Amino acid sequence: MQSRDFRLPGAVVVAALATGAATLVLRPRSGLIQAAPAKAQGYFSPAQLDRIHDYVGPQRALGLGGLALTGGALALLALRPPRVVRRALERASARPLLGSAAAGAGISLGVAAVGLPLAAVSHSRSVDFGLSTQGWADWAADVAKSDAIAAVFAGGGALLLVALIRRSPGRWWLPAGVAVVALGAVFTFLAPVVLDPVFNRFTPLPAGALRSDVLGLAKRAGVHVGQVYRVDASRRTTGANAYVSGLGSTKRVVLYDNLIQRYTRPEVRSVVAHELGHVKHQDVPRGLLWLAIVALPATLVVQRLVERMAPVDDRGDGRAGPWVLPAAALSIALVSLATGVASNALSRRVEASADAYALRMTHDPVAFIGVERKLTTDNLGDPSPPRWLELLFGTHPPAVERIGYALTYERTATRR
Repeated sequence: MQSRDFRLPGAVVVAALATGAATLVLRPRSGLIQAAPAKAQGYFSPAQLDRIHDYVGPQRALGLGGLALTGGALALLALRPPRVVRRALERASARPLLGSAAAGAGISLGVAAVGLPLAAVSHSRSVDFGLSTQGWADWAADVAKSDAIAAVFAGGGALLLVALIRRSPGRWWLPAGVAVVALGAVFTFLAPVVLDPVFNRFTPLPAGALRSDVLGLAKRAGVHVGQVYRVDASRRTTGANAYVSGLGSTKRVVLYDNLIQRYTRPEVRSVVAHELGHVKHQDVPRGLLWLAIVALPATLVVQRLVERMAPVDDRGDGRAGPWVLPAAALSIALVSLATGVASNALSRRVEASADAYALRMTHDPVAFIGVERKLTTDNLGDPSPPRWLELLFGTHPPAVERIGYALTYERTATRR
Protein backbone atom coordinates (compact mmCIF):
# COMPACT_ATOMS: atom_id res chain seq x y z
CA MET A 1 0.00 0.00 0.00
CA GLN A 2 1.41 3.35 -1.00
CA SER A 3 1.94 6.05 1.60
CA ARG A 4 -0.75 8.23 0.03
CA ASP A 5 -3.33 5.56 0.91
CA PHE A 6 -2.79 6.44 4.55
CA ARG A 7 -3.47 10.13 4.05
CA LEU A 8 -7.23 9.95 4.54
CA PRO A 9 -7.14 7.74 7.67
CA GLY A 10 -4.33 9.89 9.03
CA ALA A 11 -6.33 13.07 8.47
CA VAL A 12 -9.37 11.50 10.15
CA VAL A 13 -7.28 10.59 13.21
CA VAL A 14 -5.81 14.10 13.44
CA ALA A 15 -9.26 15.69 13.09
CA ALA A 16 -10.77 13.37 15.70
CA LEU A 17 -7.99 14.17 18.17
CA ALA A 18 -8.26 17.92 17.56
CA THR A 19 -12.05 17.89 17.86
CA GLY A 20 -11.98 15.82 21.03
CA ALA A 21 -9.26 18.00 22.56
CA ALA A 22 -11.12 21.23 21.70
CA THR A 23 -14.32 19.89 23.23
CA LEU A 24 -12.59 18.77 26.41
CA VAL A 25 -10.49 21.90 26.86
CA LEU A 26 -13.31 24.37 26.19
CA ARG A 27 -16.06 22.65 28.16
CA PRO A 28 -17.13 24.43 31.37
CA ARG A 29 -15.51 22.73 34.35
CA SER A 30 -16.68 24.61 37.43
CA GLY A 31 -19.99 25.80 38.77
CA LEU A 32 -22.02 22.93 37.32
CA ILE A 33 -24.85 21.36 39.30
CA GLN A 34 -25.26 17.59 39.46
CA ALA A 35 -28.79 16.71 38.40
CA ALA A 36 -30.97 14.94 40.93
CA PRO A 37 -33.01 12.00 39.57
CA ALA A 38 -36.28 13.12 38.01
CA LYS A 39 -38.91 11.40 35.89
CA ALA A 40 -41.09 13.00 33.24
CA GLN A 41 -44.23 11.50 34.79
CA GLY A 42 -43.65 13.56 37.91
CA TYR A 43 -43.86 16.87 36.05
CA PHE A 44 -46.06 16.23 33.02
CA SER A 45 -49.52 14.74 32.91
CA PRO A 46 -50.23 11.57 30.92
CA ALA A 47 -52.21 13.66 28.43
CA GLN A 48 -49.31 16.05 27.96
CA LEU A 49 -46.81 13.22 27.48
CA ASP A 50 -49.12 11.45 25.03
CA ARG A 51 -49.51 14.63 22.98
CA ILE A 52 -45.77 15.25 22.98
CA HIS A 53 -44.97 11.70 21.92
CA ASP A 54 -47.68 11.72 19.24
CA TYR A 55 -46.02 14.80 17.78
CA VAL A 56 -42.35 14.06 18.37
CA GLY A 57 -42.22 10.49 17.06
CA PRO A 58 -43.32 11.20 13.48
CA GLN A 59 -41.48 14.54 13.43
CA ARG A 60 -38.30 12.77 14.44
CA ALA A 61 -38.82 10.23 11.66
CA LEU A 62 -39.42 13.04 9.16
CA GLY A 63 -36.26 14.81 10.27
CA LEU A 64 -34.12 11.70 10.01
CA GLY A 65 -35.77 10.87 6.69
CA GLY A 66 -34.96 14.33 5.37
CA LEU A 67 -31.36 13.91 6.48
CA ALA A 68 -31.18 10.57 4.68
CA LEU A 69 -32.78 11.96 1.52
CA THR A 70 -30.51 14.98 1.25
CA GLY A 71 -27.48 12.88 2.14
CA GLY A 72 -28.47 10.35 -0.52
CA ALA A 73 -28.88 13.12 -3.08
CA LEU A 74 -25.38 14.44 -2.32
CA ALA A 75 -23.94 10.92 -2.53
CA LEU A 76 -25.63 10.38 -5.90
CA LEU A 77 -24.29 13.69 -7.28
CA ALA A 78 -20.77 12.93 -6.04
CA LEU A 79 -20.45 9.23 -6.81
CA ARG A 80 -22.82 8.54 -9.71
CA PRO A 81 -24.00 11.87 -11.09
CA PRO A 82 -26.84 11.70 -13.64
CA ARG A 83 -25.93 12.55 -17.21
CA VAL A 84 -27.76 15.87 -17.08
CA VAL A 85 -25.67 16.89 -14.06
CA ARG A 86 -22.41 15.85 -15.73
CA ARG A 87 -23.27 17.87 -18.82
CA ALA A 88 -24.22 20.92 -16.77
CA LEU A 89 -20.92 20.76 -14.88
CA GLU A 90 -19.00 20.38 -18.13
CA ARG A 91 -20.71 23.45 -19.58
CA ALA A 92 -19.98 25.40 -16.40
CA SER A 93 -16.30 24.48 -16.72
CA ALA A 94 -15.93 26.92 -19.61
CA ARG A 95 -15.72 29.66 -16.95
CA PRO A 96 -14.36 27.78 -13.92
CA LEU A 97 -14.96 30.35 -11.20
CA LEU A 98 -18.31 31.80 -12.29
CA GLY A 99 -19.39 28.33 -13.36
CA SER A 100 -18.49 27.04 -9.90
CA ALA A 101 -20.60 29.75 -8.27
CA ALA A 102 -23.58 28.77 -10.42
CA ALA A 103 -23.00 25.07 -9.79
CA GLY A 104 -22.73 25.59 -6.02
CA ALA A 105 -26.01 27.51 -5.95
CA GLY A 106 -27.63 24.88 -8.14
CA ILE A 107 -26.51 22.03 -5.88
CA SER A 108 -27.85 23.87 -2.85
CA LEU A 109 -31.26 24.46 -4.45
CA GLY A 110 -31.43 20.91 -5.83
CA VAL A 111 -30.70 19.30 -2.48
CA ALA A 112 -33.22 21.60 -0.78
CA ALA A 113 -35.85 20.54 -3.31
CA VAL A 114 -35.24 16.88 -2.47
CA GLY A 115 -36.06 17.50 1.17
CA LEU A 116 -39.01 19.81 0.49
CA PRO A 117 -41.82 17.19 0.51
CA LEU A 118 -40.89 15.91 3.97
CA ALA A 119 -40.47 19.49 5.19
CA ALA A 120 -44.00 20.25 3.97
CA VAL A 121 -45.39 17.23 5.82
CA SER A 122 -43.54 18.34 8.95
CA HIS A 123 -45.04 21.83 8.66
CA SER A 124 -48.52 20.41 8.16
CA ARG A 125 -48.21 18.35 11.33
CA SER A 126 -46.96 21.38 13.26
CA VAL A 127 -50.06 23.28 12.17
CA ASP A 128 -52.31 20.36 13.13
CA PHE A 129 -50.79 20.25 16.63
CA GLY A 130 -51.12 24.02 17.05
CA LEU A 131 -47.37 24.67 17.16
CA SER A 132 -47.08 26.54 13.87
CA THR A 133 -49.17 29.67 13.24
CA GLN A 134 -48.14 29.98 9.58
CA GLY A 135 -50.36 29.36 6.60
CA TRP A 136 -48.95 27.71 3.50
CA ALA A 137 -48.22 31.01 1.76
CA ASP A 138 -46.20 32.41 4.67
CA TRP A 139 -44.40 29.10 5.16
CA ALA A 140 -43.53 28.90 1.46
CA ALA A 141 -42.24 32.48 1.55
CA ASP A 142 -39.95 31.68 4.47
CA VAL A 143 -38.70 28.53 2.75
CA ALA A 144 -38.02 30.47 -0.45
CA LYS A 145 -36.10 33.17 1.43
CA SER A 146 -34.11 30.61 3.39
CA ASP A 147 -33.23 28.55 0.30
CA ALA A 148 -32.31 31.67 -1.67
CA ILE A 149 -29.95 32.85 1.08
CA ALA A 150 -28.44 29.36 1.34
CA ALA A 151 -27.92 29.29 -2.43
CA VAL A 152 -26.11 32.64 -2.35
CA PHE A 153 -23.81 31.39 0.40
CA ALA A 154 -23.29 28.08 -1.42
CA GLY A 155 -22.45 29.88 -4.66
CA GLY A 156 -19.97 32.17 -2.96
CA GLY A 157 -18.46 29.29 -1.02
CA ALA A 158 -18.11 27.20 -4.19
CA LEU A 159 -16.36 30.03 -6.02
CA LEU A 160 -13.95 30.55 -3.10
CA LEU A 161 -13.28 26.82 -2.75
CA VAL A 162 -12.47 26.27 -6.42
CA ALA A 163 -10.29 29.38 -6.45
CA LEU A 164 -8.31 28.04 -3.49
CA ILE A 165 -7.96 24.59 -5.06
CA ARG A 166 -6.71 26.09 -8.31
CA ARG A 167 -4.24 28.30 -6.48
CA SER A 168 -2.94 25.62 -4.06
CA PRO A 169 -3.89 22.20 -5.47
CA GLY A 170 -2.00 20.15 -2.90
CA ARG A 171 -2.67 22.13 0.27
CA TRP A 172 -5.86 24.07 -0.23
CA TRP A 173 -7.17 22.78 3.10
CA LEU A 174 -5.01 25.33 4.92
CA PRO A 175 -6.43 28.56 3.42
CA ALA A 176 -9.87 26.93 3.32
CA GLY A 177 -9.72 26.27 7.07
CA VAL A 178 -8.66 29.86 7.74
CA ALA A 179 -11.54 31.06 5.55
CA VAL A 180 -14.03 28.92 7.50
CA VAL A 181 -12.96 30.55 10.78
CA ALA A 182 -12.99 34.07 9.32
CA LEU A 183 -16.38 33.60 7.71
CA GLY A 184 -17.74 32.09 10.92
CA ALA A 185 -16.74 35.20 12.85
CA VAL A 186 -18.15 37.53 10.18
CA PHE A 187 -21.40 35.56 10.06
CA THR A 188 -21.74 35.65 13.87
CA PHE A 189 -21.20 39.41 13.83
CA LEU A 190 -23.51 40.23 10.93
CA ALA A 191 -26.32 37.68 11.24
CA PRO A 192 -28.29 39.57 13.93
CA VAL A 193 -28.36 42.79 11.89
CA VAL A 194 -28.40 41.44 8.32
CA LEU A 195 -30.00 37.99 8.19
CA ASP A 196 -32.34 37.76 11.18
CA PRO A 197 -34.41 40.81 10.19
CA VAL A 198 -35.20 39.10 6.88
CA PHE A 199 -37.44 36.68 8.78
CA ASN A 200 -38.59 38.56 11.88
CA ARG A 201 -39.14 42.00 13.34
CA PHE A 202 -36.96 42.91 16.31
CA THR A 203 -37.86 45.77 18.63
CA PRO A 204 -35.93 46.95 21.71
CA LEU A 205 -37.66 46.19 25.00
CA PRO A 206 -39.57 49.33 26.04
CA ALA A 207 -39.13 50.93 29.43
CA GLY A 208 -41.02 49.02 32.08
CA ALA A 209 -40.80 46.26 34.67
CA LEU A 210 -39.32 43.68 32.30
CA ARG A 211 -36.60 45.98 31.02
CA SER A 212 -35.78 46.98 34.59
CA ASP A 213 -35.51 43.31 35.53
CA VAL A 214 -33.17 42.61 32.63
CA LEU A 215 -30.93 45.59 33.32
CA GLY A 216 -30.92 44.82 37.04
CA LEU A 217 -29.89 41.23 36.44
CA ALA A 218 -27.21 42.33 33.99
CA LYS A 219 -25.83 44.81 36.55
CA ARG A 220 -25.72 42.10 39.21
CA ALA A 221 -23.99 39.77 36.76
CA GLY A 222 -21.45 42.44 35.90
CA VAL A 223 -21.92 41.99 32.16
CA HIS A 224 -22.55 44.33 29.26
CA VAL A 225 -25.58 42.72 27.70
CA GLY A 226 -25.79 44.94 24.64
CA GLN A 227 -29.36 45.51 23.50
CA VAL A 228 -32.33 43.37 24.60
CA TYR A 229 -34.89 42.72 21.89
CA ARG A 230 -38.36 41.33 21.60
CA VAL A 231 -38.94 39.29 18.43
CA ASP A 232 -42.33 38.69 16.84
CA ALA A 233 -41.99 34.90 16.95
CA SER A 234 -45.76 34.52 17.32
CA ARG A 235 -46.14 35.16 13.59
CA ARG A 236 -44.52 31.77 13.07
CA THR A 237 -45.02 29.65 16.19
CA THR A 238 -46.86 29.30 19.48
CA GLY A 239 -43.62 28.08 21.09
CA ALA A 240 -41.41 30.16 23.35
CA ASN A 241 -37.67 30.68 23.46
CA ALA A 242 -34.83 33.13 24.08
CA TYR A 243 -31.27 33.30 22.85
CA VAL A 244 -28.03 35.26 22.75
CA SER A 245 -26.50 36.18 19.39
CA GLY A 246 -24.00 38.53 17.86
CA LEU A 247 -20.47 39.58 18.65
CA GLY A 248 -19.06 42.86 19.89
CA SER A 249 -21.35 45.73 18.95
CA THR A 250 -24.03 43.36 17.58
CA LYS A 251 -24.28 41.30 20.79
CA ARG A 252 -27.86 41.02 22.01
CA VAL A 253 -30.33 39.02 24.08
CA VAL A 254 -33.53 38.16 22.21
CA LEU A 255 -36.81 37.18 23.88
CA TYR A 256 -39.77 35.65 22.03
CA ASP A 257 -42.94 37.68 22.35
CA ASN A 258 -44.70 34.43 23.35
CA LEU A 259 -42.33 34.14 26.30
CA ILE A 260 -42.98 37.71 27.41
CA GLN A 261 -46.76 37.38 27.08
CA ARG A 262 -47.40 33.95 28.61
CA TYR A 263 -44.73 33.40 31.23
CA THR A 264 -44.77 34.80 34.74
CA ARG A 265 -42.34 37.53 35.73
CA PRO A 266 -40.17 35.14 37.85
CA GLU A 267 -40.09 32.67 34.94
CA VAL A 268 -38.96 35.35 32.49
CA ARG A 269 -36.31 36.42 35.00
CA SER A 270 -35.07 32.83 35.11
CA VAL A 271 -34.83 32.70 31.32
CA VAL A 272 -33.04 36.05 31.16
CA ALA A 273 -30.60 34.94 33.86
CA HIS A 274 -29.80 31.84 31.78
CA GLU A 275 -29.05 34.00 28.74
CA LEU A 276 -26.93 36.34 30.85
CA GLY A 277 -25.00 33.26 31.90
CA HIS A 278 -24.03 32.77 28.27
CA VAL A 279 -22.85 36.37 28.08
CA LYS A 280 -20.97 36.13 31.39
CA HIS A 281 -19.21 32.94 30.30
CA GLN A 282 -18.36 34.30 26.83
CA ASP A 283 -20.07 31.33 25.19
CA VAL A 284 -20.32 32.87 21.71
CA PRO A 285 -16.54 33.51 21.57
CA ARG A 286 -16.08 30.04 23.08
CA GLY A 287 -17.91 28.58 20.09
CA LEU A 288 -15.72 30.54 17.67
CA LEU A 289 -12.59 29.34 19.46
CA TRP A 290 -13.81 25.75 19.15
CA LEU A 291 -14.32 26.36 15.42
CA ALA A 292 -10.82 27.83 15.12
CA ILE A 293 -9.30 24.68 16.62
CA VAL A 294 -11.40 22.23 14.63
CA ALA A 295 -11.60 23.95 11.24
CA LEU A 296 -8.09 23.23 9.94
CA PRO A 297 -8.01 19.47 10.60
CA ALA A 298 -11.62 19.19 9.46
CA THR A 299 -10.87 20.85 6.13
CA LEU A 300 -7.86 18.54 5.77
CA VAL A 301 -10.28 15.59 5.94
CA VAL A 302 -12.49 17.31 3.39
CA GLN A 303 -9.51 17.66 1.03
CA ARG A 304 -8.56 14.00 1.42
CA LEU A 305 -12.12 12.91 0.72
CA VAL A 306 -12.35 15.13 -2.35
CA GLU A 307 -9.05 13.73 -3.61
CA ARG A 308 -10.51 10.22 -3.33
CA MET A 309 -13.80 11.03 -5.04
CA ALA A 310 -12.83 13.70 -7.60
CA PRO A 311 -9.08 13.99 -8.20
CA VAL A 312 -8.21 17.37 -9.70
CA ASP A 313 -5.99 15.86 -12.38
CA ASP A 314 -8.88 13.79 -13.80
CA ARG A 315 -9.37 16.60 -16.32
CA GLY A 316 -5.70 16.40 -17.36
CA ASP A 317 -4.80 20.03 -16.73
CA GLY A 318 -4.25 19.83 -12.99
CA ARG A 319 -6.77 22.62 -12.44
CA ALA A 320 -9.97 22.35 -10.46
CA GLY A 321 -13.36 23.31 -11.80
CA PRO A 322 -17.06 22.87 -11.08
CA TRP A 323 -16.80 19.08 -11.38
CA VAL A 324 -15.18 18.86 -7.92
CA LEU A 325 -18.16 20.50 -6.20
CA PRO A 326 -20.46 17.45 -5.76
CA ALA A 327 -17.60 15.59 -4.07
CA ALA A 328 -16.79 18.66 -1.99
CA ALA A 329 -20.43 19.10 -0.95
CA LEU A 330 -20.69 15.46 0.15
CA SER A 331 -17.35 15.65 1.97
CA ILE A 332 -18.33 18.84 3.80
CA ALA A 333 -21.66 17.30 4.80
CA LEU A 334 -20.01 14.15 6.18
CA VAL A 335 -17.34 16.06 8.11
CA SER A 336 -19.90 18.56 9.44
CA LEU A 337 -22.13 15.73 10.65
CA ALA A 338 -19.22 14.06 12.46
CA THR A 339 -17.82 17.22 14.07
CA GLY A 340 -21.36 18.29 14.93
CA VAL A 341 -21.62 15.43 17.41
CA ALA A 342 -18.68 16.89 19.37
CA SER A 343 -20.05 20.42 19.00
CA ASN A 344 -23.37 19.27 20.46
CA ALA A 345 -21.58 17.67 23.42
CA LEU A 346 -19.90 21.01 24.14
CA SER A 347 -23.22 22.83 23.69
CA ARG A 348 -25.00 20.60 26.23
CA ARG A 349 -22.28 21.33 28.79
CA VAL A 350 -22.45 25.07 28.05
CA GLU A 351 -26.23 25.05 28.50
CA ALA A 352 -25.89 23.17 31.79
CA SER A 353 -23.45 25.82 32.98
CA ALA A 354 -25.89 28.60 32.05
CA ASP A 355 -28.66 26.76 33.90
CA ALA A 356 -26.53 26.61 37.04
CA TYR A 357 -25.76 30.31 36.67
CA ALA A 358 -29.47 31.15 36.39
CA LEU A 359 -30.35 29.17 39.51
CA ARG A 360 -27.62 30.84 41.57
CA MET A 361 -28.53 34.30 40.29
CA THR A 362 -32.31 34.08 40.83
CA HIS A 363 -32.40 31.65 43.78
CA ASP A 364 -35.73 30.50 42.35
CA PRO A 365 -35.79 26.78 41.50
CA VAL A 366 -39.60 26.84 41.41
CA ALA A 367 -39.60 29.34 38.55
CA PHE A 368 -36.81 27.42 36.82
CA ILE A 369 -38.85 24.20 36.93
CA GLY A 370 -41.92 26.12 35.75
CA VAL A 371 -39.94 27.35 32.73
CA GLU A 372 -38.82 23.83 31.82
CA ARG A 373 -42.36 22.47 32.10
CA LYS A 374 -43.81 25.27 29.98
CA LEU A 375 -41.05 25.18 27.36
CA THR A 376 -41.53 21.43 26.99
CA THR A 377 -45.29 21.58 26.57
CA ASP A 378 -45.30 24.80 24.51
CA ASN A 379 -42.60 23.60 22.10
CA LEU A 380 -43.72 19.95 22.16
CA GLY A 381 -40.23 18.77 23.05
CA ASP A 382 -39.42 15.31 24.34
CA PRO A 383 -38.57 15.75 28.05
CA SER A 384 -36.58 12.50 28.08
CA PRO A 385 -35.38 11.56 24.56
CA PRO A 386 -33.56 8.32 23.74
CA ARG A 387 -29.95 8.47 24.86
CA TRP A 388 -28.54 7.83 21.36
CA LEU A 389 -30.57 10.67 19.93
CA GLU A 390 -29.44 13.03 22.66
CA LEU A 391 -25.78 12.14 22.12
CA LEU A 392 -25.96 12.62 18.35
CA PHE A 393 -28.24 15.62 17.97
CA GLY A 394 -29.00 17.11 21.38
CA THR A 395 -27.80 20.70 21.84
CA HIS A 396 -29.40 21.10 25.29
CA PRO A 397 -29.75 18.76 28.26
CA PRO A 398 -33.16 17.03 28.34
CA ALA A 399 -35.87 18.78 30.33
CA VAL A 400 -35.91 16.12 33.07
CA GLU A 401 -32.17 16.61 33.59
CA ARG A 402 -32.58 20.38 33.77
CA ILE A 403 -35.37 19.93 36.30
CA GLY A 404 -32.90 17.76 38.20
CA TYR A 405 -30.49 20.71 38.42
CA ALA A 406 -33.21 22.77 40.12
CA LEU A 407 -34.04 19.93 42.54
CA THR A 408 -30.39 19.65 43.56
CA TYR A 409 -30.10 23.41 44.00
CA GLU A 410 -33.30 23.53 46.05
CA ARG A 411 -32.12 20.76 48.39
CA THR A 412 -28.70 22.34 48.78
CA ALA A 413 -30.15 25.77 49.49
CA THR A 414 -32.57 24.30 52.04
CA ARG A 415 -29.72 22.71 54.01
CA ARG A 416 -27.83 26.00 54.31
